[in-house]
Amino acid sequence: MRQRQKYGILLMCCMLYTGCTYFEQPKQQEPLVANVELIPPQPENMIKTTKGANELDLETPLRCYVNWETQEMISSIPYNVKAFSLVRNGRNDPLPKFEVNGFSFKSMPAQMAFKKLLSEAKIKISAKDSPYPSISAENLKGDLSGVLTMLANAGEVYYSYNADRKVVTLSRKANYSLFIPHSRMIMLGLLDVLRGAGITDMTVDWQDYSITLNADYELVNKIQNLIKYFTDNPLLITFDVSVLRLYPYNGEDVKWQQLLKAFEFGTIKTTKTGVIGRVMTSSNELNMEHLQQFLSQQARIEVVSQGKFIVPEQWYSRFDVGKCGRRDSSEADLSILARASLDKQDQRIFSEITLEATNGEITKFNMRSRLGENFIIFGIPNRIFSNGKAHSETVVFMVPRIIRTLKTLKPIKNNF
Repeated sequence: MRQRQKYGILLMCCMLYTGCTYFEQPKQQEPLVANVELIPPQPENMIKTTKGANELDLETPLRCYVNWETQEMISSIPYNVKAFSLVRNGRNDPLPKFEVNGFSFKSMPAQMAFKKLLSEAKIKISAKDSPYPSISAENLKGDLSGVLTMLANAGEVYYSYNADRKVVTLSRKANYSLFIPHSRMIMLGLLDVLRGAGITDMTVDWQDYSITLNADYELVNKIQNLIKYFTDNPLLITFDVSVLRLYPYNGEDVKWQQLLKAFEFGTIKTTKTGVIGRVMTSSNELNMEHLQQFLSQQARIEVVSQGKFIVPEQWYSRFDVGKCGRRDSSEADLSILARASLDKQDQRIFSEITLEATNGEITKFNMRSRLGENFIIFGIPNRIFSNGKAHSETVVFMVPRIIRTLKTLKPIKNNF
């Protein structure tokens, strides 16, 4: 333990000049990306928000429409790179002017270190979500605000000061607003990335193009890296998606082998088997219209959901099927997670697609396709989502497309 403290102290001394600090993570930590809040079971007769109110979603006009007849494989959008900013919200008054000289302490929870430092200034501490990681420091010097910032960074906690009450409030999370360029496609892409990281509690303002959310240190770093990603004209890969439910006429399985008779050899490029279901890549001859014509000969087809989601290259994004379909359908809790990249030399798209339900991962596929090809995930028994008696199968049809971004310093308003 002494050896570990020695290396930690040396490392922080190089960073802080006037002092040093390090922290030890406790053995058990809360999740860094998204804390899961356990909600106790609610009684069936409990009064709830009406279904119609819950179904209002401002993203629906942008996300839940796909023109299957006319699709641009490559498109471009300009954006003002200076429009990105991450701003912390809330009250944080200036701290009193105090000089700190030689503040030292051995391993203790961060809230106790704050309390020890602020006791002479007669400032109280409020730490509702403590305990925090333990930290140590030796010979810290400087103004009170600077030393508090050192302690907060070491313990990965946020602090705010209320001068009227003389209280410093500590928290694992702070409220931030992320402002982005006036581009609906970029806004959708950032929302999809945040949802891919498990963040769902966000407020989106489509007037000033901002996303407000509570974030811990891990999420703030992720967002800052995402902003940096947009400083170099990145590629965005968008997926047009349609989720179908099939009810075979004879109550048996759909005979997918008959595709080889219905279409020319070579239309289907590859097939691959997952833990559950299979995936095929095909030329555009097997598009949405022709797929439905083929399937209608064997089954009744219901369109469960269709829409689009956007994947910044090498980032995870998520499409929630229920956002673009009936909320009471058995597949409403299905999510499609994707990470993708483009090989610019031969225009191949490498995609990692995962299907998830509320109880965990269903299946996953790694695919390689050319620009202009589609892929179809099929053979997913619908009883995964529902215990209904009717024999049915879920199919996911996806078309990847490329969006090139063009950064500029000129202001751009309402770039749709």
